[in-house]
Amino acid sequence: MSRRIVQIIPTLVRGGAEKQLVLLAQGLARADFDVHVITLTAGGPLRADLDATGIPVTAIDKRWKLDPGALQRLTRELKRLRPDLVHTWLFAANAYGRAAALRAGVPHIVGAERCVDLWKAWHELAIDRYLARRSDRVVVNSSGVRDFYIGKGIAADKFAVIPNGVPPAPPSDVTREALLAELNLPPDAKLIGAVGRLWPQKRLKDLIWGADILKVIREDFHLLIVGEGPQFDRLRRFRHKCQIDDRVHFLGQRNDVPRLIPHFDVLWLGSAYEGQPNSVMEAMSAGVPVVATDIAGTRDLVVPGETGYLVPVGDCAAFARHTDRLFNEVELARRLGSAGRARMLREFSVERMVERHIALYRELLGG
Repeated sequence: MSRRIVQIIPTLVRGGAEKQLVLLAQGLARADFDVHVITLTAGGPLRADLDATGIPVTAIDKRWKLDPGALQRLTRELKRLRPDLVHTWLFAANAYGRAAALRAGVPHIVGAERCVDLWKAWHELAIDRYLARRSDRVVVNSSGVRDFYIGKGIAADKFAVIPNGVPPAPPSDVTREALLAELNLPPDAKLIGAVGRLWPQKRLKDLIWGADILKVIREDFHLLIVGEGPQFDRLRRFRHKCQIDDRVHFLGQRNDVPRLIPHFDVLWLGSAYEGQPNSVMEAMSAGVPVVATDIAGTRDLVVPGETGYLVPVGDCAAFARHTDRLFNEVELARRLGSAGRARMLREFSVERMVERHIALYRELLGG
């Protein structure tokens, strides 16, 4: 009889954790696990990927930050499903999902911490510690996330480090010439990509400022910012104040990021903290060299001088300096991109990510 695994997450929007959950659920289904997914609030565009592979998805309709009714509905759903193991993702699902699993008598509970969450208040960290003691394991995607939560009082033996998995980059369905024409950019434009939610932790102002510095020495590049979020209006105003509207473009939320990334000449990530950024992994998988901030989430991915460059947080000039070199030294850029692609295939494949989760589940379930 196949073991039933329930994955719980707040939504299925196009975020890093959400992508990993979908890839994991699909891999578990192929390995003959009985997989169900529960979302706390809305669904999202990634639900279509689960529907296409026949994985059931249930929405609990959580409406408020503190919603006892949602906890009751989630508990009832877990009692109905009677899973062998529940795996929760992100803070809201970690809190509601693990509490409901305990109330429903689920025999094995796994939480997941995906980021160095500097935003958490003392009471949220207290909830994390309380529920971690009642969980079999806490899965983290990098050593940096593990070390952060050990520092917050969660026992070291609770953690299982399972890096994210990224599929091989598919070939883009559009030529570079066609893409540049579509974006109304010159045919010789060099493209810098920045992909992610427009949140303060992403420090996108640093990237706009870096583009402003780069513009002093060259005129042939364009920074494409892909994503949406609460800082959109503020970043647009900052771009205008820098008088760099002609070089920085906000593309908004797009469903075709895989067709864009292979045409980037370099990917930028300016975050102050991350778990393990999917945008960096996807760029490396596509053979795109990366310039990113030197933080715990990127040190596991980018090998300085071999697959890209790491720079201090806030060092806007370093983004410009390394990117100018990559633009000028085509063979160097090609070598770094090829090494990054090989590193992703070798160490960060979806198959390895799924296998590591299956090994963890089987250890907890007893075979």
